[in-house]
Amino acid sequence: MSRSHDDQHTYKIREVIGSSPDSSDEAIRNAIRDVGKSVRHLAWYEVTEQRGHIAQNEVAHFQVTLRAGFRIDA
Repeated sequence: MSRSHDDQHTYKIREVIGSSPDSSDEAIRNAIRDVGKSVRHLAWYEVTEQRGHIAQNEVAHFQVTLRAGFRIDA
């Protein structure tokens, strides 16, 4: 059984950092939304690092580093 060319893809990865004062989930969503403005065919993401800023003994800001994978045109 042979596979069609449509079943075979090549991907590239872009590392980005999202941030949010509300949550790490929102930081991820911000990063994906913003990278999607300049990169086509986004397919997946992987969180590689999470950190935040503390102010007055409270979490003040969330930062999430992620790798976003996107399919490149053949």
